Amino acid sequence: MSSTPDPLQSLAEEFRRHLDMFYGRLKLAPPYDSVEKAVRTLTKTVRSLPEEEQRHIIDDPVARWEQFRLAFERSGLAKKHRGIIAGLARNRASVDLPADYDHFLNLFVSR
Repeated sequence: MSSTPDPLQSLAEEFRRHLDMFYGRLKLAPPYDSVEKAVRTLTKTVRSLPEEEQRHIIDDPVARWEQFRLAFERSGLAKKHRGIIAGLARNRASVDLPADYDHFLNLFVSR
């Protein structure tokens, strides 16, 4: 049995932490079913890619955030709390989130 952690499991856990922070800082209850769906979407998508591309995503923060954004959108999270988050996102300065979270916030103001 290998003692090295599964990189895709670590990626999924990182994504879950980002989702927890996103909803926590916005003071919203996360839509738990959709969060779980987003994590499954991320894992399934990345697992389906060639190994070289998987390694690139795991090693490159820009590529990781792109996959996080895709999973966020594909899972339907961008449709949950839409009005509330869109209102908060329009006044970005009032949102206590690092700039990386714009990957999620922009999904609420770009439509």
